Amino acid sequence: MTDKNEQFCCPETNELNDQQVIRYLREHPGFFIRNASYIEQMQVPHPVRGTVSLVEWIMSRQRNRIHYLEEDMRLLIEQASENEALFSQLLLLISELSSSASLHEMLERLNLWAKELGLYSVQLRLFTDRWQLQPPLDAQDLPLSRQAFEHFRIQRMGDDNHYLGTLNGQEIMLLMPNVRRSGSVALSLLGHYGDLGVIIFNSRDSQHFQEGMGTVMLDKLAHILPELLLRWIARQ
Repeated sequence: MTDKNEQFCCPETNELNDQQVIRYLREHPGFFIRNASYIEQMQVPHPVRGTVSLVEWIMSRQRNRIHYLEEDMRLLIEQASENEALFSQLLLLISELSSSASLHEMLERLNLWAKELGLYSVQLRLFTDRWQLQPPLDAQDLPLSRQAFEHFRIQRMGDDNHYLGTLNGQEIMLLMPNVRRSGSVALSLLGHYGDLGVIIFNSRDSQHFQEGMGTVMLDKLAHILPELLLRWIARQ
């Protein structure tokens, strides 16, 4: 008797909630077949048109979903095409560098490749505690103190292996002392652990390299270059 009084006084306790409706429909899929004619007449709220039929609402959702899927597919195809072009360029570069007859020729070919991409220059700097860069090796432009670089790494890179953006005057003097002009750079740490040095691609355009751009080719090149350098320079 008490339960009936409570239900009478509080009828809202008998109302179905969303989860109960969902559970019922999952357990009784035949509901839609048995009530097809009613479902076709159902109206649901619409932010612009006030109400639309349930069938139209479902089809609209499907069209939106297809649109997003098509957009995702388009972006994937574009990315695959870009990656294919990048890797083709990378394979060509590796072939050129591997066939170099000297360290100087290898660095010249690397710089020529960068210029063909529309860049101003490329700088290769090697940490002095990881490479034997003393004479008679002709590599006066390569040495870079890891201690001097550490401040830049902490300020600009954090835990990342790449930096894309602009450099201030002091940073240019540290990383590219022979470069007269720098708009923006793409910098990558060399080696699997990022402890062998840096490669720096330099553009005159301050907007050319920006945070958030892809670094796939940078990453591959940063892993391959140290192995090629072993032909000419020994590790510490």
